[in-house]
Amino acid sequence: MTDTLIDRRDLAFQLYDVLDTQSLLERDRFADHNRETFDAVIETADRMARETFANHNRDADRDEPRFENGKVTMLPEVKEGFDAYAQAGFIAGRYDESLGGMQLPESIMAACNGFFTAANPGTAGYPFLTTAAANLIRVFGNDEQRDAFLRPMLEGRFSGTMALTEPHAGSSLADIRTSAAPTDEGHYLIKGAKIYISGGEQSITDNIVHMVLARVRGAPAGVKGISLFIVPKYRLDDSGQPGERNGVSLAGLIHKLGYRGTTSTALSFGDDAPCHGYLVGEPNQGLKYMFQMMNEARVGVGFGAAVIGYRGYMHSLAYARDRTQGRQVSDKDPESPQIPIIEHADVRRMLLAQKAYCEGALGLCLYGARLMDDQQTHPDPEKRAAAGTLLDLLTPVIKAWPSEYGTKANDLAIQVYGGAGYTREYPVEQCWRDNRLNPIHEGTNGIQAMDLLGRKIWQNKSEGLQLLIKEIQTDLEAATEGRRQQWALSLSETLQRAVKVTQELGGALMNEGPEPVLANAHCYLTLLGHITVAWIWLRQANAAAQYLGNHGAELTASDRAFYEGKMQAAQYFFHWELPTVAQDLMLLERRDDTCLNMEPDWF
Repeated sequence: MTDTLIDRRDLAFQLYDVLDTQSLLERDRFADHNRETFDAVIETADRMARETFANHNRDADRDEPRFENGKVTMLPEVKEGFDAYAQAGFIAGRYDESLGGMQLPESIMAACNGFFTAANPGTAGYPFLTTAAANLIRVFGNDEQRDAFLRPMLEGRFSGTMALTEPHAGSSLADIRTSAAPTDEGHYLIKGAKIYISGGEQSITDNIVHMVLARVRGAPAGVKGISLFIVPKYRLDDSGQPGERNGVSLAGLIHKLGYRGTTSTALSFGDDAPCHGYLVGEPNQGLKYMFQMMNEARVGVGFGAAVIGYRGYMHSLAYARDRTQGRQVSDKDPESPQIPIIEHADVRRMLLAQKAYCEGALGLCLYGARLMDDQQTHPDPEKRAAAGTLLDLLTPVIKAWPSEYGTKANDLAIQVYGGAGYTREYPVEQCWRDNRLNPIHEGTNGIQAMDLLGRKIWQNKSEGLQLLIKEIQTDLEAATEGRRQQWALSLSETLQRAVKVTQELGGALMNEGPEPVLANAHCYLTLLGHITVAWIWLRQANAAAQYLGNHGAELTASDRAFYEGKMQAAQYFFHWELPTVAQDLMLLERRDDTCLNMEPDWF
């Protein structure tokens, strides 16, 4: 086993050599920082994650939260880790200094949070949700709501949740039934039930601030009649402190395959006592507001999937270097020493696949964080708008691709360990269990596919796709030598076919309706995901080749190994992964009806 969460050298390469994060220092918002402060906060995150999160990851998985006497009991180390994270300023890290924040770029905060999630996804879930809920209040809440809830959340005294899903509706938010009745006192009375609410009850903060979707009575049916409410566990007294218990009760804990350290709850509102809720923004606009939190969460889910996959890769790589078994196939001498299993070609195949998946997913997610930085702080308004458009297009990909392939990486990590990987004595089985949630929550990957092909790709006359093609073209033109030139040609040809099939699907949507097109939406998500990650790998290969070319004679053996490893992982992706989308292209081009025409009673 290893205590390496994310390879710091790889992280620095991706942040500075590929994404040029250091150039953000030229912007006013980050003017008080420098490369040294960025690296210092990353170093702090790495150290704290190992000391205060990784120290109880396994224990929290084995001794998950319990529902006893109407309350949740959990390991004290969870609160200790959460408090350490909050006290170090990480919850407020991206926020204004006036709110107690550090005004750090999203790119740097994403990197920092990656260490905590890799160390302990369960405990990391609580500040992750709190940050997103706080940002929702910051943007859409009124002054009174911000004064009451924002600073306590950023300080870690209050936590936050998002309460969307209901037992009968699942992901179909148009069918939610939770109601909100106005009162003469200015608040609403909330009545209903929510399920699978992460962090919905716990024993680590003084208060829990639920962001709840509900219908004001008489509102229009469907998503147009949904409003957003702040529903605290405890109402606040005149001094802003938690006072009387609000009518939110824990109906039960849900026991999960993985991610066991984060409570998953069934909550009832207004059953045993009046439940006060406070309207955020305008009535019937709640889903629009909540999409900010959902989209942040989707990018966060993708990043979490990438780093959990990465953590399993680090474990399996260390194991493969140490574990001796067998001999080279050409060695017939049974008396010769056994060799580390990393010497076997099939083990190298599995490690190389993990490297391609995890470092590619990390690069994709860091690119998404950089788009957030540009959307928020780029001095050119047109560039800010373009970054937002591109991020909107790629959000389904950033959520879905890492959650599918990060989990595949964890599966391969188990295989590298062999029989030991299937036991609880080694950590990779927990990585797989923890990561298996990520293709499901915050909108299943099927929903992401429908969103991408049914809506995102067509917005503003496909402006997002045009921007993506322009970005890719820059790196295609930079790949002018050796292997990279062939990879660029392969990516260019695949991209051209993808553009053509996109145009055909657009015509089919108008002429044939959505059913025959969206039936194969998963193929389109895989296609765009592989194209995007191939581009991410080409960017890394271009940066690695430039470094090798500029520093060839003076490179240490370690430096050369790192950059050559990048080149070989890129080759793996272009030789082994990108060609697999030919099947997706064929199914999309034919508008294959196999799944669509399978009748339910034929199963």
